[in-house]
Amino acid sequence: MRSIRQIGLVAVFAVALTLTARSASAAEPKVGDPAPDFTLKGSDGKTYKLSDFKGKQAVVVAWFPKAFTGGCTAECKSLAANTDKIRKYDVSFFMASVDKVEGEKGNKAFAESEHANFPILSDPDKKVAGEYGVMSDRGFANRWTFYIDKDGKIAAIDKAVKPATSAEDMLAKLEELKVAKK
Repeated sequence: MRSIRQIGLVAVFAVALTLTARSASAAEPKVGDPAPDFTLKGSDGKTYKLSDFKGKQAVVVAWFPKAFTGGCTAECKSLAANTDKIRKYDVSFFMASVDKVEGEKGNKAFAESEHANFPILSDPDKKVAGEYGVMSDRGFANRWTFYIDKDGKIAAIDKAVKPATSAEDMLAKLEELKVAKK
């Protein structure tokens, strides 16, 4: 009986430690924090590292839940239709998800189907998504957009992205943040 009680206490302690570690590792970065660095493969076959842009250019990362779904398709179409306007700013922009790059439902196929003329980043192991705090309980990324300044700090986070107007909203935010134009 005593050993069963001890096992129960050890199990409760282990669960508490796991939950504490999980909540500590899932802390969301905030405006003003350094953006978590990443190295992710894009739909264009290139690998992108956030720290490569530091001191050179602002970066926007638009996380989305899942390729080939309604809202994500609308967001991608909005950005693809307005890429020329976004590129007037000194910024590199990406969509990103936890989908794989390859495969018929991967980000490469999604980018091709929507004529995305910008890279869609893939984080299939969900590590970077976890560092950005975007993971939902459903196992997908939340639709949040991170605006990262030239110094590598988070300048803004949009947690209320409207897929159909995502490009227009991004342009307005770039203007509000006074991102330099080319």
